[in-house]
Amino acid sequence: MYAIIRAGGKQSKVRPGDLLDVERIRHAGDEVEFTPLFVVGEDGEAIADRAKLDKIKVRAKVLGESMGPKVDVFKYQPKSGYRRRQGHRQRYTTIQVTAIDLPAASAATKTTTAAEKPATAAKKPAAAATRTTTAAKKPAAAATKTATAAKKPAAAATRTTTAAKKPAAAAKKPTAAAKKPAAAKRPTAAAKMPAAAKKEAARKPARRKKPQED
Repeated sequence: MYAIIRAGGKQSKVRPGDLLDVERIRHAGDEVEFTPLFVVGEDGEAIADRAKLDKIKVRAKVLGESMGPKVDVFKYQPKSGYRRRQGHRQRYTTIQVTAIDLPAASAATKTTTAAEKPATAAKKPAAAATRTTTAAKKPAAAATKTATAAKKPAAAATRTTTAAKKPAAAAKKPTAAAKKPAAAKRPTAAAKMPAAAKKEAARKPARRKKPQED
């Protein structure tokens, strides 16, 4: 198990029991806490979710303070006589990582999941019994299908009888041509005229056409 923490703008990889020099922590007590940026558990599970990381704490014990090596700072400007010399020694706080506290909810969830597995296994025989009952119902369904198939020949015989009756019905229907009466002949215009009218028409001389004058 290890974690990556940030202290003084720098990131460090730590394990329980490691000694580490971080930039000076002012007003530090006997113990300090860090919120990790990344954690890998004992089972190899990596945790990078911010919501989960906020619940994890890296605890460390303060052992004391120390100073780093001296750093010389020299400023120079040519042709002006400007010279400045300065030294710096960074102060560090020595800490020892004591523990990486994972949330207790994760461990409880794992325990609950392990306890639920036997219950799930116990439910499987009941499912197998249900399958057996379903398989027992299948022969009854097959018997129903057989009875339905036995009824089909009777239906076929009924259709045959109906087909035999159709020719008799066709024989009873008279033809349309036999039912229609013959159309009566219409009398001609000459037959309709009375005999007196015929005589007058015969007596009238035909009108002569006048010759056309030039």
